[in-house]
Amino acid sequence: MLSNRLMRLFFRNAIISLLALGPTFAAGIAAAQQPLPPVRQAVMAFLGEQTSGLPGKVGITVDGVDPQNQLPACSELVPFLPPGTRAWGRINVGVRCDSPVVWTIYVPAQISVVSDYLVAARPIRAGQVIAPTDLERRSGDLAAEAPNTLTDMTQAVGHNARFTIAAGNTLRTDMLRLPQTVRQGQNVKVIGTGSGFTVTNEGRALNAAAAGEPVRVRLGSGQVVSGKARGDGVVELDF
Repeated sequence: MLSNRLMRLFFRNAIISLLALGPTFAAGIAAAQQPLPPVRQAVMAFLGEQTSGLPGKVGITVDGVDPQNQLPACSELVPFLPPGTRAWGRINVGVRCDSPVVWTIYVPAQISVVSDYLVAARPIRAGQVIAPTDLERRSGDLAAEAPNTLTDMTQAVGHNARFTIAAGNTLRTDMLRLPQTVRQGQNVKVIGTGSGFTVTNEGRALNAAAAGEPVRVRLGSGQVVSGKARGDGVVELDF
């Protein structure tokens, strides 16, 4: 009986102590969690750098991190883009903690690029040479359009339509017969860019392409990579 009485007394005192330390204890747990504002600020700053060269008005929205996260507070946040991701449209941005504890999370973000692009002002026949009067400008989010959407009159005027284009349709490079900037078998310069790095190489084009069209390139090592032709004949790699 004495043992049970002592046990009850011990638990009673322990509970009283926890209740007395409750606010302090809870505050300690909250402090141990990763605060949300620094994560959002780091992602916003990172995406601001990544989108600094985009045309038009860029808008960046960063979704919140779970306020109930169990991540230890980080003193060194490093945002990054996963391989194959560009700062465009709906994406997930990686955030890595390097100190004092290593962890990684992915934060959803939305990037809009409001600018002018070209649409057909009237029906355009297959083979027709496009004139300025066949086109009109429309303002909208380029990130919601196809990647090869045309934004400048000089990109379309004077070129033949590959097929019939209905009035109001957004113009893309694949709708036009554009001059080839890369010929099949041509030696080309290959450039790849990512978050904080640039790589260059050379290879032989396996197909012809106009600016903005896909190109496959065989490098000197024998590896085949894919990218898009630029107007200057350089091939930009797809990461």
